[in-house]
Amino acid sequence: MPQKTLFDLASIDRHSVVVDRAELDRYLEQRGTFAMLDHLCYQDVEGGIAVGTKAIREDDWWAEDHVPGQPMFPGALMIEAAAQVASFDFSKHRVPQGEDERFVGFGGVEKTRFRGVVTPPSILYFVIQLERAGTRMFRYGAEAYIERDGVLESKRVFESTVLGILL
Repeated sequence: MPQKTLFDLASIDRHSVVVDRAELDRYLEQRGTFAMLDHLCYQDVEGGIAVGTKAIREDDWWAEDHVPGQPMFPGALMIEAAAQVASFDFSKHRVPQGEDERFVGFGGVEKTRFRGVVTPPSILYFVIQLERAGTRMFRYGAEAYIERDGVLESKRVFESTVLGILL
């Protein structure tokens, strides 16, 4: 049975840009094909919630070879995208002063489930919510929803807990 929804996407303007790609690049090291986020459309620093977006395009680097003829966005990349939203939130808002030049590494995943197929063209919304942040480690709940043809589907396509560590 899926867990309770972390955040109601219908309560925000999903098409706004509150953190652009340039700002993400200030806190995330992933570039090129591994820059999994386009921008953040929502951020609640006090509540530890953020929503990142990723356009899923027919010409994406994985689309031709990940199930030829019926491209499906890989689950491993969903995990990576969710981890990047969490890493951004941790790096920008939770890293202790003087530690902000250190790299945030992937610590693990727990309770990960893929509950739907993501195909192009669509937009994925990655919702993260802070569960715990220490001086070196973090834990965020994560989930993703898909928008097709401008309609947000209510079914959660991904859920997980992502863990990271300040290296």
